[in-house]
Amino acid sequence: MNQQKIGSFLKELRNGKKLTQEQLAEKLGVSRRTVSRWETGSNMPDLDILIEMADYYEVDLRELLDGERKSGKMNKELEETVLKVADYSNEEKMKFTRRMHWIYLAAFVSFILFFVLWFTEPEDASFWFGYAEGVSLGIPFAAVFAGALMTGKNAAKFLAFKKRILNRGTDG
Repeated sequence: MNQQKIGSFLKELRNGKKLTQEQLAEKLGVSRRTVSRWETGSNMPDLDILIEMADYYEVDLRELLDGERKSGKMNKELEETVLKVADYSNEEKMKFTRRMHWIYLAAFVSFILFFVLWFTEPEDASFWFGYAEGVSLGIPFAAVFAGALMTGKNAAKFLAFKKRILNRGTDG
């Protein structure tokens, strides 16, 4: 996949609709800078945005991914499969986001509990004070560490290692 070729094609399609990068960004709910990165080939749009762009520009998804117009129409079955993959990807993102919201909510509640105990200083609350302090400080640091690990350049290696470890645990 040639990202520069795809970027040039995206720019050609946008210019064909007589849109600025700003106008396209507004339609797709992204920043102008993001559109610029797509068109220079330094980044690629997410699959769901690619599908939206294919519909908007009235081209096949295959054409967008190849960076050029094709003569034949995209196989309907293939298009349905790609749409299912996009839906699945979005569903997984939403599950992850919901989990992160619950984790941050737990950290926030613990943070409030920590400050309530800190200011009221009850004599028999040392366990709860330590618990609240650990959770309210530990969860955000763990989330930042996990986020950096999962979005870094070695994320695929980490996920493969995690799968190997988890599979070993279920074998025995």
